[in-house]
Amino acid sequence: MPTSDQQRNEKPKGFEMQTDAVSGNAFDLPLLRRLFRYARPHPHLLAGAVAFTILGATLAPLRPYLTKVAIDDHIAIGDKVGLFYVSLAFLAVVTLEAMAQFGASYLTQLLGQKAVMRLRLDIFEHLQKLALKFFDRNPIGRLITRTTNDVETLNEMLSSGLVALLGDTFLLSFIVAMMLYTDWRLTLVTFAVLPAMVWVSIEFKKKARLAYQDIRTEVARLNAFLQERITGVATIQLFGRERKEFEKHSDINAAHRDANIRSVFYYSLFYPAIELLSSIALGLVIWHSATRMLDADLTLGVVVAFAQYVGIFFRPIQDLSDKYNIMQTAITSAERIFRLLDERVFISEPKEPKTLVNPRGDIVFDRVWFAYNDEHWVLQDVSFSAKAGERVAIVGATGSGKSTTVALLSKFYEPQRGRIAIDGIDLRDLSEQDVRRHVGVVLQDVFLFSGTIRDNIALGNPAITDAQIKEAAELVGAAAFIEKLPNGYDYEVQERGSALSTGQRQLIAFARAVVYDPKILALDEATSSVDAETEELIEAALEKLMKGRTCIIIAHRLSTIQHCDKILVMHKGILREQGAHQELLAQRGLYYKLYQLQCASRRYERSA
Repeated sequence: MPTSDQQRNEKPKGFEMQTDAVSGNAFDLPLLRRLFRYARPHPHLLAGAVAFTILGATLAPLRPYLTKVAIDDHIAIGDKVGLFYVSLAFLAVVTLEAMAQFGASYLTQLLGQKAVMRLRLDIFEHLQKLALKFFDRNPIGRLITRTTNDVETLNEMLSSGLVALLGDTFLLSFIVAMMLYTDWRLTLVTFAVLPAMVWVSIEFKKKARLAYQDIRTEVARLNAFLQERITGVATIQLFGRERKEFEKHSDINAAHRDANIRSVFYYSLFYPAIELLSSIALGLVIWHSATRMLDADLTLGVVVAFAQYVGIFFRPIQDLSDKYNIMQTAITSAERIFRLLDERVFISEPKEPKTLVNPRGDIVFDRVWFAYNDEHWVLQDVSFSAKAGERVAIVGATGSGKSTTVALLSKFYEPQRGRIAIDGIDLRDLSEQDVRRHVGVVLQDVFLFSGTIRDNIALGNPAITDAQIKEAAELVGAAAFIEKLPNGYDYEVQERGSALSTGQRQLIAFARAVVYDPKILALDEATSSVDAETEELIEAALEKLMKGRTCIIIAHRLSTIQHCDKILVMHKGILREQGAHQELLAQRGLYYKLYQLQCASRRYERSA
């Protein structure tokens, strides 16, 4: 049978790891509606941005028309006064257009920042609520990509995507209207290149969409790889894996580079193609205008105006392609983000939860079966009880289900069969917060956050006073080394507590558990990483800690649990034996063999 860790990493049915596959639909209306719920709390910003955008789109086509009026109606006849007023009108249009662009840009950026701030908060809040089995299946680097790169992509769309897309659409419509009003035949000449331009744009969109999807996928792979390797850099250096990991990183980095180069290649083709078609259109306009001017059928002002119209006509078409790509990338990111937000990997909460009032700490496991994946059972028909104030030890080989027992007691997972009860109340009838308020766990691998030692003990709980923090530290023997550190309890802990020894981190974890005064205390190999002197301090503290508390102790070293009230012997997920130390030795079963093996090992170490 595979070990617990192996089973935890297998992929269960009905629970798919998040992938980077997306639908590829740039105008997924349900997704857009859901996304713009984050803009809905700011209707004034949205309305102002749209109004300024439409105003700017309305004013831009007036400039060529005013040029035509100035040339044909005033310059041609030497009307300086009329030319002066047209110039003032031109200046007013340009000024208003600049103000509209400023207003649209500022309000859309402000709207985008407010919306993505709310989105980030929702993602973080959701991630904190997800059950541990979700994180068992999803690389942390990928989740970080969701909360950083993908959210920034949405910010770009909200800031310069959809509103600007609306503005370009209006601008193109007003330009066409003014062109038709000025001269419909020259307008049709300009439209002669549109079929080719539409084909180029469609092909570009197809290729760019695939390239963007590849880029997002490779970014997620790169982040996941870097996060894992930077976290485990000590192991890499210890085993001399730098070259191999560099080669792996080089492969992933090359794939990311190639995806970006494909995107750049398509852009490098698209923009020159648009410029070429724009130049062809301008050439056609000039050629057609020249023939008509020879026949005195066209004025110079119209020709100049149309030359300007051709210049600004193709600009929004280019922008529309850019905005399409922004939309495409944003929809891809939105789909991934909302897929994450739609994850419902939660521990089921009761509709009417019961409450542990003045808990005693009685624990009952009644015929409990549990598997991380399918029916690869980690625990099989496990039944035992612990009375209030008892010390119960769990021993067994790696993968026998010891840590899983504590995880189930903490309601990190739920058993598939059987029941677990505290003070006679089934854990299914209690809320997660209520269970964890009364069950304190100290793990072998202690996690410390960046911040002060004070913050790491209290975990930001304002109800915990400095006196309680110091009392807890003194109780577990941590005060002695804390008070010697610079700034004492205000000593800044580096990331994961790397500047502290393993034993010091373990003592802080003990203080953290004690300060919350749990009725049940679970120690998962909590003393295995400390030296003999520190272990003596902890064992002395444990005698004080266990008074009035039920204590579950997971240990490999049997010498540390001989005085426990009850010892549970696990083997391949099955509770093989239970009883006191002397009782189990008298049975000469599995516990007796484990004890003899450890005694023989210690005798060999002393003789060596």
